[in-house]
Amino acid sequence: MIDATTAKALVGLGAICAFGISAICSAIGCGLAAASAIGSWKRCYVQGKPAPFQLTIFSGVAMTQTIYGLILMLQILNLNTDFWPSALGVGILGGLGIGASAIYQGRAAAGACDSFSETGQGFANNLIALGVVETIAIFTMVFSMMFLNNLAATA
Repeated sequence: MIDATTAKALVGLGAICAFGISAICSAIGCGLAAASAIGSWKRCYVQGKPAPFQLTIFSGVAMTQTIYGLILMLQILNLNTDFWPSALGVGILGGLGIGASAIYQGRAAAGACDSFSETGQGFANNLIALGVVETIAIFTMVFSMMFLNNLAATA
């Protein structure tokens, strides 16, 4: 058995993992998409074509996963310290699930940048595809919160 201070610290560690992992992966996803946007703009300038501003939107789509990590972090912080193993597990695995969505959304957004800058078409279709990838992060956050709420109900 661990003492109350250690249990509280482990709940906090789970909470910061949910946020931190999500934020790190959001930065990676945004960086991947932004690098592609910058390269696409360069290509447009070289070809004498207008540089589409919409690529800025693609660059930032993976940023929302940071918010999902924040919401999950706040939910974990409200958990009874008796459930510290669950808080730690949900924080790490939830952060990884949300974060994986951010990284792959960034990779997909990089493809969207390339496609849209080349053709000037498919902006809405690209956003829909990026939304599908984002849905995994939303599911991870919601199902993690449902699990934590069920734990809290048993306390």
